[in-house]
Amino acid sequence: MDEQLKRMMKELGEAINETLSSSESISGAIATIRNSGYDVFLVLEATIGFNKRSEEEPEEPVLTESDEVEARLDITSQDVKFLKSLKISVEESESQ
Repeated sequence: MDEQLKRMMKELGEAINETLSSSESISGAIATIRNSGYDVFLVLEATIGFNKRSEEEPEEPVLTESDEVEARLDITSQDVKFLKSLKISVEESESQ
């Protein structure tokens, strides 16, 4: 593995660790557990894959206006109920 990739992987690990360490919600949850008389051991596992792109590989395709298609989403009453429980509003169409 080349040194530049090792350095970038180390930077990614440090960024993830810093983000978790500075998270108020994670800190609050840990504090609640500790205040309840428990020790906390947090171990996270991440799998990160790397593939070197070849120089000949084309870039990701970009959609243009002529590529747009109309999408249709069928939502059941159970779907609406679930989304509303998550405080997500759903515009109901006349066909429902």
